[in-house]
Amino acid sequence: MSTPVRWRRGSPKRRAGFDTALGLDRYPGWLAVAGRAFVYAVAMAVFAGPLLALLVSSLRRVPNPSQFSIWPDHLTLENYRVAADRGVYRYLLNSLLVVGGGLLLQVCVSVSAAYALARKRFPGMRLVLLLFLSTMMMPEEVLAIPLSIVLNDLPVVHWRLIGSLWGMIIPVGAWALSILVMSEFMKDIPIELDEAARIDGAGELRLFWSVILPLCRPALGVIGIFGFAMIWDQYVLPLLVAQNSAQFTLPLALRTLRSDEQVGVGVLLAGAVLALLPTVGVFLFFQRQFMKGLTAGAVKG
Repeated sequence: MSTPVRWRRGSPKRRAGFDTALGLDRYPGWLAVAGRAFVYAVAMAVFAGPLLALLVSSLRRVPNPSQFSIWPDHLTLENYRVAADRGVYRYLLNSLLVVGGGLLLQVCVSVSAAYALARKRFPGMRLVLLLFLSTMMMPEEVLAIPLSIVLNDLPVVHWRLIGSLWGMIIPVGAWALSILVMSEFMKDIPIELDEAARIDGAGELRLFWSVILPLCRPALGVIGIFGFAMIWDQYVLPLLVAQNSAQFTLPLALRTLRSDEQVGVGVLLAGAVLALLPTVGVFLFFQRQFMKGLTAGAVKG
């Protein structure tokens, strides 16, 4: 009868949890622990310090833009009240509507196009892939004028999307990066799964919905986070579509608040916090799938 293996001091399994990129795990003892604690503290200060200063400063009266503090003293919600009077929450709602509709449309288009590119063979497939790649090489400023012409009179249906939130949702419905990420992930799924599903009588839609799509959850987390950040940070597109302040999104409203001399720095910081929180929340929600998606292609077999 075999005896259980116990972890011993300095064993590789025990030290694996404390590995660091700097190799501090090679040096046992209190000095290594202190070194790791110092590295973690510096990393926290570099990455979390500015965010904490932003949050605390939005809850204080900031007469001087250069005087930020991470020490919470004399906290007040006055900045958020003034932001509400300036319509920031209405702009936040517009941004949420645009990013919700745009991301849903973008995910649907991405998984459908990726399924066709990864699991099917058709004439001109390389040309279609090249066209997708070419859209990633063109900056938004180059597409601004043609896009405004198209949105002013949508071909075939002749709809005018200028002056409506649909004009901000439909253009972001297809993104080449999301399509490429999903197609490369679907290519790694064994083709034998398709053959087994077809033998069991699965049709094309059931094969896609019940077999392929559940295996793509890590990739869906990746395109969900990247797509949310891309749509949320849009500035040129709302600038082209919006015709009055009631149609502004939050990034566009922050630029307007910055140019308003009657608005203090604290109100601008409060708006920045409101613009930051949804992105952080989405990343925390999709964090596990995001990390799986990034490391999916690192190990084969």
